[in-house]
Amino acid sequence: MTKRLNTLTPVVALTSVALLLTGCQATNTQKGAGIGAGVGAVLGKATGDHDDKRIFIGAAIGALAGAAVGNYMDNQEQAFRDELAGSGVEVVREGDNIRLVMPSNITFATEQSYISSGFHDTLNAIASVMNKYEKTYLSVQGHTDSTGSSEYNQNLSEQRALSVKNYLVNSQILAARISTQGYGESRPIADNSTANGRALNRRVEIQIVPNVQN
Repeated sequence: MTKRLNTLTPVVALTSVALLLTGCQATNTQKGAGIGAGVGAVLGKATGDHDDKRIFIGAAIGALAGAAVGNYMDNQEQAFRDELAGSGVEVVREGDNIRLVMPSNITFATEQSYISSGFHDTLNAIASVMNKYEKTYLSVQGHTDSTGSSEYNQNLSEQRALSVKNYLVNSQILAARISTQGYGESRPIADNSTANGRALNRRVEIQIVPNVQN
């Protein structure tokens, strides 16, 4: 898949969507998308491209409209809070979207992209909620601290996001609902000059976006 898109590109296909997604690593996520009936949106853009773009991929999941969107996301947010209580995962509501922030101590070992055994329960809880609320999409986003080269960190962040996606797909979540992005060290939320700050920057976030009908 090309890394730079000059226009919004609709890709309407209700079959073989997982194959399309496998080759697409996006690095920026929009907060929402208007979607026609029967057509889903996986939000993102090609790795390394920092212009706002969207990649549309067909997906046979239900759509929400009007006031139903807010109510649906309210219920899903509460389900996440119930399932993830005490897990260390931060549940953040952003308009009609939900963001899950998972710190490094419950996700991956240092410099590794395989999922730590202690992370399984958290991902199982997330998968349980996502399988109940099937009218939403997930954007899995990997982040690192600034230790090491930027190229290494970019690759590590992409591999970690992909590992989370693969786990969720194995938990019966439709692959077409999940996009992955790697941000490397480019989006720190704390000071990389301290050990605590670096630990906060090594994280995985999942954006949950409703499938909104036009």
